Amino acid sequence: MSFPTDLEIAQSADIQHIKEIAAKINIDNDDLEYYGKHKAKIPLKYIDEAKIRNSKLILVSAINPTPAGEGKTTVSVGLCDGLNKIGKKAIAVLREPSLGPVFGIKGGAAGGGYAQVIPMVDINLHFTGDFAAIEKANNLLSALIDNNLQNKEHSLNIDPRTIVWKRVMDMNDRSLRKIVVGLGGLSDGIVREEGFNITPASEVMAILCLSKDFEDLKTRLGNIFIGYTFDKKPVFARDLKAQGAMAILLKDAIKPNLVQTLESNPAILHGGPFANIAQGTNTIIATKTGLSLADFVVTEAGFGADLGAEKFLHIKCHYAGLKPDAFVIVATVRALRYHGGAKKGEYEKPNLQAVEKGFENLDKHIENALKLGLKPIIAINHFATDAQDEIDFIQKKCDELGVKAILADEFTKGGEGMRELAAAVAESAESGENNFQPLYDVNDTIETKIGIIAREIYGADGVNFSQKAKSQLKTINNLGFDKLPICMAKTQKSLSDDEKKIGRPIGFKITVREFEFAAGAGFIIPILGDMMRMPGLPSVPASEGMDIDKDGNITGLS
Repeated sequence: MSFPTDLEIAQSADIQHIKEIAAKINIDNDDLEYYGKHKAKIPLKYIDEAKIRNSKLILVSAINPTPAGEGKTTVSVGLCDGLNKIGKKAIAVLREPSLGPVFGIKGGAAGGGYAQVIPMVDINLHFTGDFAAIEKANNLLSALIDNNLQNKEHSLNIDPRTIVWKRVMDMNDRSLRKIVVGLGGLSDGIVREEGFNITPASEVMAILCLSKDFEDLKTRLGNIFIGYTFDKKPVFARDLKAQGAMAILLKDAIKPNLVQTLESNPAILHGGPFANIAQGTNTIIATKTGLSLADFVVTEAGFGADLGAEKFLHIKCHYAGLKPDAFVIVATVRALRYHGGAKKGEYEKPNLQAVEKGFENLDKHIENALKLGLKPIIAINHFATDAQDEIDFIQKKCDELGVKAILADEFTKGGEGMRELAAAVAESAESGENNFQPLYDVNDTIETKIGIIAREIYGADGVNFSQKAKSQLKTINNLGFDKLPICMAKTQKSLSDDEKKIGRPIGFKITVREFEFAAGAGFIIPILGDMMRMPGLPSVPASEGMDIDKDGNITGLS
């Protein structure tokens, strides 16, 4: 008998009313803002700084993934269920999925198998409308900019050639990367080059995820850099008096979303920036809400630990005043085969030699964690195609490095298959053995901070800066933004800036092609390689396998 699909499992779940889930974490029914029977928003008043200090934060990241991903969300959900199985009061606090990947190459992002957050279909689609609100706030600023260009009576004298702010939509659409707006006539606006980013790449998304409260949100929105006037003066969103109206559009989006796992444990989903082009973690508000309501919070950092975890630690922890109490690195046998040189189509075939070679990628992530003051636990996300000798090799090598490697069998067994991992993680979190120490000081120069990340995290020999990047660096320094954390934009497929350099590359330098900066969110963005803020669809998008029948039953969404 074949294993049921993620969607079939989710649709057959015994889903509880969301008020029953809220009761488990002592949220009053009258405080919930209901979105149907199975989703609700939590007011910000449940954040309790005193309780946060006594709760344990568990960070889940991964090795550099294959294109399909290695199951961080699935492991995170399963770990939450596993912790509850062993008697711990735990909540999973995760990101919201983006429609781009859902209909593109990866499909849904609500976990998988018997380790899912539900209602899966709603979560993968429009959910509670947070992404739509972010789009509207982002695009309101775009409309205000174009209106100011058109309106000579109240003009800020903005030079259209310098405008860096783009519109957004939550879909993969490469044709919108570079467009021209204002065509048609004098009443239709000023003709200028424009473009779209995908919603998870919007600075408004980054701001929502790093804001502590409404006042902080408004301040950060007002600090968004737009461009320059004709006399070279910087222009910010506050100059357009945009922050109040933008915040109004985010009045509900700022509140975390409560859902549940298949095992009826609470889960909070909130925010969804990508980790290869943004900071890749959920909101500070959601994480602090989770820590206020439970003894353990399981959260994730997107893509490999060289991106998501590094940014979680140096950006999110910097602004939130948090430190993880335990650190989990997700690895799969198939990813080690990939990093060991297995070709496409061979990732699912046992290949001990490739695993032995590919282990060097995991080895580097372990080394990085130890540098950061974190003793990682390796979760081997189990697949049916794993061979026992491959698993034995990974566990033996990890043991030699002084770290535990534990089989994670959440996909087919749910929380029951995560008891061993949950026990090890709880022990690590309660032992006090993890004490994160940043690798760089935010007051270092931008070049110094980038160099430290490149050498210590990626294993590079150094950093090259293009002429364009050098010129932009001077601008950033002149604007006084040089004391901000770094948010590297690079491929997730390699420790380097070249996706073809698999495993643990050596003898390379990274190249910063250009810089962007998010003055509102509060970080500098060095762009390595040909990174796109608006992805394209693959030749066979996941959407082709999706359908809905006359009764509203959906197929193919997973």
